[in-house]
Order: sequence, then structure tokens, then C-alpha cells
Amino acid sequence: MTESLSVLDHIRLNFSSEGLFVLNLTLAFIMFGVALAIKVEHFKNVLQKPKPVVVGFISQFFLLPLVTVILVMVLRNFISPTMAMGMILVAACPGGNISNFITSLAKGNIALSVSLTAIATISAIILTPLNFAVWGGIYTKFISIINSDALLRPLKINPWHMFQTVFILLGIPLVVGMWFNHQFPKITAKIFKPIKIISILLFAGIVVMALMNNFEYFMKYIKYIFIIVLIHNGAALFTGFFFATGMRLSRYDRRAVSIETGIQNSGLALVLLFNPKIFPPELAIGGMAFIAAWWGIWHILSGMGIAAFWSIKPLNR
Repeated sequence: MTESLSVLDHIRLNFSSEGLFVLNLTLAFIMFGVALAIKVEHFKNVLQKPKPVVVGFISQFFLLPLVTVILVMVLRNFISPTMAMGMILVAACPGGNISNFITSLAKGNIALSVSLTAIATISAIILTPLNFAVWGGIYTKFISIINSDALLRPLKINPWHMFQTVFILLGIPLVVGMWFNHQFPKITAKIFKPIKIISILLFAGIVVMALMNNFEYFMKYIKYIFIIVLIHNGAALFTGFFFATGMRLSRYDRRAVSIETGIQNSGLALVLLFNPKIFPPELAIGGMAFIAAWWGIWHILSGMGIAAFWSIKPLNR
């Protein structure tokens, strides 16, 4: 299977400078919408009740990348190296923009979810580039020992350019959104829900833009990508749930931690992949892009599914 899937690595999913600008602007708007729900009180909650937030933070930024690296090592005979790196990149990203919505549907701790989103978004400015470099480096060394011809040059990227991009796309919209929320609370209350809906539609638009020019390849290999992302996303959700359970969090908190760990900002992963300063156009990143794009679709479906299940399941806080 690895040989057949390696075809995806050599598909160039290039965007024009105008297309890349639209992608960046779209993600910035999405993050602005996320920031509208973040208040200073959420950071105070970390000091008042630190355990659930610390558990969620560790689950998302340490355990998920660790589990992902172990997973891609186990699946090395079934996936190509760049597909593995795509999985590591998604795992290095912060929580997705719909995680708070999914948590509310699942009757989980929405305050904890929003607090984790706030902490993760800020932390991702540093931890996303760092995690991708560290865990990607571990996988690179492992796969080069197993098969010296397996790795491709595009796996080596410039962490500094990635840091700059993440800072611009996450940091600036976060500050502007929180400032807007603080200065204009009444306006924020009126526009928050519409912006949330628009953000979800725009996120879907990012995925469609990534796939539409390569739809033939996507349909041909979706059955393999579907299984891989299904396993990865399931591992993410279970990692959050079992770690929160092991740390003796309430069921109310477990749901939030599980969803925050399993819903990833794959839109950020796509934008990073299409940035020519990080991943030059001549490099083979097709496998990474297809993984990130399908993640963007699937985690919405899996999130809605688990929310539907939990919404009817009795909850003892």
C-alpha cells in the first residue's frame, strides 16, 4: 500500500499568491471568531482550577504528538513518510475552531473547553513549530534507520518561517478578537453566533479549495486516507478521554478534554503547507495536504457523532 500511496506525495497542490492570501485571510478571520469567545476570566479559571486545564494541555500538546509518532511508526508499512509527517503536523496544531461548539452539544464543560482553546491558541504560536520540529525529527531519524531511501527532502522545513506564520495567523487575530470583545461586548454578543457559522463555512471552503484541483486523486485514494485519518482521530479522542479518566477528572471535564484533543485545527496545517516559505512549491507535500484536508472534514463528522452520543448519555459531574 505504501508504494501506491506514495503517488500522493508527488502531487503538487499549488496555490497562486492570490489563493494563498485568501487562505491566510480566511484562517485569520476564523481565529478572530474564536477569540471573540475568549475573555480574561478564562485565564483566571486556570489559576482557580488548574488541574483540568493542565490535564487538557498535556493531552493536546504532549500526549497527542507522542501517540501520533508511535502510530506512524506502527503504520510505517501502510503509509508514506510524508503522510506520516502530515499526521504529525495536524497533531502539532492547536484545537479546532469548532471544539467549543462540539463540547456544548456533548454537554461537556464548555468553560473548560473555551479556557483550553484560549491557552492552546496562545501556546501554539511556539508549540506548533516546536512540536512539529521535535516529533517530526524523531520520526525522520526512525524512518531513515528503517529505510534510508524512504525519506524525502521536503520533510526538512524552516521552523522560524513556521513560527512567523503561526504568530501572524493566530497571535494577531487572537489579540484583536479579545480586544474587540472587551471594548464592544454588546456588539460581540450580537455578531458572535453569525461569525461562528460563517467561520465553519469558511473552514469548509479551505478544505474544498485544497481538494478541488486534485479531486480525481482524492477520490481514488480516499478509501486509504479515510482509514488512516479514522484511526488517527480515534486515537486522539481516546487519548484525551483515557488520560482525563486516569487523572480522575469528572465526566463533565473528560468530555471537554477528549474533544479538545480530538478536534484539531487542520486548517492551520493546510495554510502552513501552502506557504512557499515553509514548504517550497517544488517539494512533494501532496500526502501531507491530503491528510490535513480530510482531517478537516472528518473531525467535524466524528465530533458531531460523539456529541450526539454523549448528549443522550447520563452525566454525573
